[in-house]
Amino acid sequence: MSPLLAGGFLPADLVRLNASPSSKEDAIREAGQLLVAAGCVDADYGTSMVRREAVANTFLGHGVAIPHGLGEDRGLVRRDGIAVLQVPDGIEWNPGQTARLIVGIAARSDSHITILRRLTRLIQDEARLERLFTTADPSEIVTALAEDAAPAPAAAPAIDLAERLDWTLDYPTGLHARPASIWVEAAKNSGFRIQVRHGDEAADARNLVALLQLGLKAGDVVTLSASGTDAAAALARFRDVVASLSAQEKADAARAAERAAVPVRGWTPPGRPTAIAGIGASPGLAIGTVHVLSAQNLAVPDQPVALGDGAAIFNDALDRTRLQMTALVDDTTRRLGAADAAIFKAQATLLDDTDLITLTCQLMVAGHGVAWSWNEAVERMAGQLSALGNPVLAARAADLRDIGRRVLVQIDPTLHSGSLTDLPEGPCIVLAPDLSPSDTAGLDMNRVIGLATAQGGPTSHTAILARTLGLPAMVAGGAALLETAPGTAAIVDGDGGRLYLDPSEEDLASARAWIDALAKKRAEEEEQRSLPARLTDGHQVAIGANVNRPDQVPLALAQGGEGVGLMRTEFLFLERGDTPSEDEQYETYRGMIDALDGRPLIVRALDIGGDKQVAHLNLPHEENPFLGVRGARLLLRRPDLLEPQLRALYRAAKGGGDLSIMFPMITSVPEVIALRSHCERIRAELDAPAVPIGIMIEVPAAAIQADVLAAHVDFFSIGTNDLTQYALAIDRQNPDLAAEADSLHPTVLRLIRMTVEGARRHDRWVGVCGGIAGDPFGAALLTGLGVAELSMTPRDIPAVKARLRESDLATLEALAAKAVTAETAEQVRALDGAGA
Repeated sequence: MSPLLAGGFLPADLVRLNASPSSKEDAIREAGQLLVAAGCVDADYGTSMVRREAVANTFLGHGVAIPHGLGEDRGLVRRDGIAVLQVPDGIEWNPGQTARLIVGIAARSDSHITILRRLTRLIQDEARLERLFTTADPSEIVTALAEDAAPAPAAAPAIDLAERLDWTLDYPTGLHARPASIWVEAAKNSGFRIQVRHGDEAADARNLVALLQLGLKAGDVVTLSASGTDAAAALARFRDVVASLSAQEKADAARAAERAAVPVRGWTPPGRPTAIAGIGASPGLAIGTVHVLSAQNLAVPDQPVALGDGAAIFNDALDRTRLQMTALVDDTTRRLGAADAAIFKAQATLLDDTDLITLTCQLMVAGHGVAWSWNEAVERMAGQLSALGNPVLAARAADLRDIGRRVLVQIDPTLHSGSLTDLPEGPCIVLAPDLSPSDTAGLDMNRVIGLATAQGGPTSHTAILARTLGLPAMVAGGAALLETAPGTAAIVDGDGGRLYLDPSEEDLASARAWIDALAKKRAEEEEQRSLPARLTDGHQVAIGANVNRPDQVPLALAQGGEGVGLMRTEFLFLERGDTPSEDEQYETYRGMIDALDGRPLIVRALDIGGDKQVAHLNLPHEENPFLGVRGARLLLRRPDLLEPQLRALYRAAKGGGDLSIMFPMITSVPEVIALRSHCERIRAELDAPAVPIGIMIEVPAAAIQADVLAAHVDFFSIGTNDLTQYALAIDRQNPDLAAEADSLHPTVLRLIRMTVEGARRHDRWVGVCGGIAGDPFGAALLTGLGVAELSMTPRDIPAVKARLRESDLATLEALAAKAVTAETAEQVRALDGAGA
């Protein structure tokens, strides 16, 4: 650090007393002139200080302002220094803000943090600060800014405002984020200051984090208070709002209790470990310790400390993070090279961003805690960058949040947010709000043995990929899931949809025995996985695999797959930052055909939209993408996407093989006719062989008019995941509704039956490539409904084949007949084992 900013750092001639600038700009330029005269900065630095003030507020609070230059003008600083302008009568800095002590700062790096720390300590001593505003002795200011003041005394217990009333919280799960956000909105809309007190602790009702920090539980008596004219009426309205939430909170708690009370199919712990109920998404049982991935919007507690102490904590956290980043840059350079290390170098520069540091200090001066102030400053600045619509700046916002989390952990280690790159060494169960498909696909399978998410549903892409990877998984566990302490011993049950915490030795022994028995059963199924799915009466069902890349084909065949019933080509676009060329697509499709060696391959044309968005395609924003331009609608509007893909497919077909093409999200006959026209034109141009053309049945409109559509296509493939969400009007990603998005709902089964009947009128076959095809009981029902081909994740194949080989077609048809006449999905599932 420069000697000028060490103890005794401020010469008296850099303190100007009794100044009377005519405006804020004059005050800034006067402070700048003092720095120029002292040789600290070049002549243009004052202009840089004025320019910074136009983009960032430097009013620290309590009559103190700290103008300084723009970051890009650090080259104008010759040596670190500060200059003080005392304005006894004050100068309006911003509306409602009067500055009386103006501390101009010139710093080439992080030296200014020292003066900020000392100023925040000084601000606590209001009497001394008032003396500095009018003192005639410059040495008094020099001394005050050269030493650390004693911290302020602890705050007194909270005092209610003028109007008050008591209310007993009756939310069964206490005050959590969802109702608290409504409290905040009601308080803001009231136009009054409303306070919520519990015991000696109080929170401004407009502050979500402060409300949550009260930790209110069911039965707690809180005092609501307000001040101002007509405050009593405003307070009564606020009380009515918070009380009106009770019915919904009680109903939600009752539903959660009902779900937790549902008998668990499969393994049941002999003891009574704490259980978090969700929905089974990928079968199996796994034992490990918990690794928690926190939500992006981390709830950082607002815990104010003495300003001097807070400034020291903040400065120390920045220093430790700088050392951490230096080590990270060095390590990355050695392992991956300087180019990959550059991102961390760029992130490290954000630790010296004076706007970010100043805003943090301003928030601390306003009475907020260190961690909360830092996180709020990061989020505000990142939000501003993201809102500009510039992808480069948006990436900078991501960098800012990343480095922000690093500093946050240094301030408060309990705020550690786990990531997929810092997994523990031993086997772990990853807990997360949700996981993207790329997150799931990139999991380290040597460390991750199970998944549990707060959101999502059993047909989400996370669930599908978990089944592909053979990872036991549960979804829709709710927010309570993320409150689990990292390192907690747990058992995840992907069949029953439960996460059991802190299991006893008896529970662990039982779970291990179950895992061993399950492994033995699967070994027996896998021994016969190469046998066909031939029923006892000789009826045979074709079994395909859902595969995305050629290198996945060997596993699919090894598991008993007889071909690929679904190749999702969108992964060619999702897994990269640009659109694959026609030649690149051709190589992939030809590679799939060659890997299958004559076995059938059904390629689904690009299915983008809904929950699968591709940034580089520059698709327009839609309020409801699930009901917007997706699947076939997109392809017909974007020939730049459709035609290269069709050309690549027909070129691949010229080399031989059993290739079929199917189109997603079909809703009408004109769409089919238009797409077939594109296919025929391109086929003729390339002199390629004709290939079967099929369509996905994913919306009720397609199922209802299956008899009409069948006249124009060669086959149907039912996507039960999308068909379920459209038929039941349930977003399959919605955690509150995920339990109801069951593909075995009688409505969905009736649509499947309707599709099969429509196809038969034109002698077309029907396959299913959705989630229930890989469920042994679901496969039995589908076969009974007349489905001829089932395609699933490779690991599901042995169990499905084994289930089908145990029965005959007449029995399965009778089972399906009962299912379509059931009233609920629960009644359908209750048929499992009753005649299949």
